[in-house]
Amino acid sequence: MNLTQAEEEMTEHASSPTTKATESVCPICLRQISAEKQSCGAEVVMVKTCPDHGRFETVLWRGDPPMDAWSRFKTVTHPAVCYTRVELGCPFDCGLCEAHEQLPCSVLLEVTDRCNLRCPVCFADSGGINTCEPDLTTIATWYARIMESAGTCSIQLSGGEPTMREDLLTIIEMGRNAGFSFIQVNTNGIRLANEKDYAVKLRQAGLVSVFLQFDGVDDGVYQALRGRPLLREKLLAVERSAAAGLGVVLVPTLVPGVNTDSLGAIVKKALQLEPAVRGVHFQPVSHFGRYPKEIMSSDRITLPEVIRALEEQTDGLVRANQFAPPGWEHSLCSFHGSFILQPDGSLKSITEKALASCCQRDSSAAEGRTIDLVSRQWAAPSPREDVGSLRSGEVANSSCCRSPSEVPPDGLVDLETFLEQVKTHSFTITCMVFQDAWNLDLERLRQCCISVMAPDGRLIPFCAYNLTGMTGKRLYRNKDCRASL
Repeated sequence: MNLTQAEEEMTEHASSPTTKATESVCPICLRQISAEKQSCGAEVVMVKTCPDHGRFETVLWRGDPPMDAWSRFKTVTHPAVCYTRVELGCPFDCGLCEAHEQLPCSVLLEVTDRCNLRCPVCFADSGGINTCEPDLTTIATWYARIMESAGTCSIQLSGGEPTMREDLLTIIEMGRNAGFSFIQVNTNGIRLANEKDYAVKLRQAGLVSVFLQFDGVDDGVYQALRGRPLLREKLLAVERSAAAGLGVVLVPTLVPGVNTDSLGAIVKKALQLEPAVRGVHFQPVSHFGRYPKEIMSSDRITLPEVIRALEEQTDGLVRANQFAPPGWEHSLCSFHGSFILQPDGSLKSITEKALASCCQRDSSAAEGRTIDLVSRQWAAPSPREDVGSLRSGEVANSSCCRSPSEVPPDGLVDLETFLEQVKTHSFTITCMVFQDAWNLDLERLRQCCISVMAPDGRLIPFCAYNLTGMTGKRLYRNKDCRASL
């Protein structure tokens, strides 16, 4: 069949690559270098060349929705309190510096680098021989610096495995006394499962939520990613957390060829465990810390691939158009979807109801950092909650800045019923694609809202803190927790 001249020109244009300039780092020496995001068809790759170590290429995006269409405009917000000055340029002045373009919405405190697992995949490379833990005086100073620079953001106690510390309860109490209302622990769940009353003690100390490592629904996945079977302990950790009144978020690390065919099964298992399980937070594997492989594009699963896999593997329980770009971090970092579990087991989307009216409007940092929003999503539902506070618009659903009362789903004409279901049966599916030395985009990094508290008291964007070169070189992660403040 012959093409007309116009058709030929359109075909040629569609297949021709387009480029967008950005900045990145060399995956070997971590020096700042120029980079290009090259689009050809449905795939976008990053291409960059280091004068000393040559050319590097890695995939950023595969398929629908297109990268150019995945955006939400946000107002740049520079930190009011900075602990470093701009001298060398991004990513070498993190602290945060005055050039950063977002306020922290969540800050991680690594309270130990000890671990009771030796996972083949670990961004912190924890569980080594030489361990060090910050003392309580240091942690108290960390809390004060976070409050000074970031305000009442959410706190994640991480590691290592934070439950290895016998004084974790004291650390939680210190955080609540410092004014932080939402404290979450990142854990593999082993101690929660094996110590009968531990979850109750955590709740009594002031813990709100458990961010539970949960990579699949069969022990083959755990054998591959964590070194031993763990499914029984994961499920017992959920059970005991629920009984204690803790909200649980399942956090799968997605590794192609290991568990990327299990996304639907994980969501379905989470729904069986709802309302104790408040949602699933997928994290495609990033190549920093401990991940012993040469980096290939086949080692990555990109954000749109996760979206499409969720629709395919849940048999339509969720649909691709029910997920939206974030309202806080850079648009290319994540997606989120908000749902209400229906009596028949289906999911009613809240996200899609608000997309058309508010996802194109300007989003300020304050909207993205609403601590009440995070708490309502990931804390355990309380029967004592005042439905009236929901009606007043105190909390926005995660799809956007509107309150649920403004966007009641089809079929829920009774507002009181709708608000009660939001309170007790809301469910989120989210995904965060962290950056490593191969795909680091400094534009994205400057809009990061997840910080790690460095031992010396600086707030470092998560991806910069964990950045690891091919030779093991790092910019920020420091095993010496005794670094002076």
